[in-house]
Amino acid sequence: MLKSAHELVMTAKQQVKELATNAVVASMDDTSWTILDVREPDEFAAGHLPGAVNVPRGMLEFRLSANPAWQNAALPVLVYCKTGGRSALAAATMQAMGYEHVVSMAGGFDAWAAASLPVVTPAPVSFE
Repeated sequence: MLKSAHELVMTAKQQVKELATNAVVASMDDTSWTILDVREPDEFAAGHLPGAVNVPRGMLEFRLSANPAWQNAALPVLVYCKTGGRSALAAATMQAMGYEHVVSMAGGFDAWAAASLPVVTPAPVSFE
C-alpha cells in the first residue's frame, strides 16, 4: 500500500522536535540557530526570516553534503517551510544524516508572518 504525502509528513512530525513560533522567538536569545528555509527560491524571494539560508527541500541532502559549513553534526538548525510539512520531512532527513540539533518550526512561514514577526522582503528591482 502506498503512503500519501500527508502520511509521510505525519510520520516525520512524530520523529522530529517541532517548536511553535512563540517558542522559536523565546529560544533565540539562548540558541544560535542556523535558520534553514527549505521552500523554493521564488517563495524565499517573496519573503523570509531574517538570516535564513535557502536550500530547497529537493536539493537538501546534496547541498548539505557538498558544503563544508554544514559539516557539523552539533549545529543547531531551525528548519521552516510554508506551513511545516516540508520542514518536518527535511528535519527527519537531517536527523537521518546525523544532525543532532534540528528543529522544525510548526506552522512555518505562514505562522511566523501571521504573528507579525520580522520578515525580510527584498526590494523590487527597478530598471529606471
